[in-house]
This record gives sequence, structure tokens and C-alpha cells, in this order.
Amino acid sequence: MSKQVQADIPDLLFQEAQEYVNQGGASDLSDLIVEALRRFLDTHAPEIEEQFIREDVEWGLNGRG
Repeated sequence: MSKQVQADIPDLLFQEAQEYVNQGGASDLSDLIVEALRRFLDTHAPEIEEQFIREDVEWGLNGRG
């Protein structure tokens, strides 16, 4: 299952991504974006988890975020 999203991408970033696809670096723009998002989440997972934990602790101690 997948979801479709709409995003505003700066022109230069879009051009670079499209050129990467044109040179065979990815099968299409969608695959490139999915892979980039996957890699971002993989490398930032500890930071994201820590933020969620901090928010939960703050809520537990003070009842707010």
C-alpha cells in the first residue's frame, strides 16, 4: 500500500533530482524521493525518537508539551 503526497520543491533541487533520474540514478522521480526519505529517516531516527521521549516526559511531568 502507498500514499500519494504533494510537496513544493525548490526549482534547483527539482532540476538536480530530475537530472539524477535522467542519468539513470533512479528509475523515476517517485523512486528517488522514496529512497531519499527512507535514508533521511534511517539516519535521523535516534533524534526523532529522543524528541518524542522528551515530549512524553514533559507531558507526564507537566501535563503539556
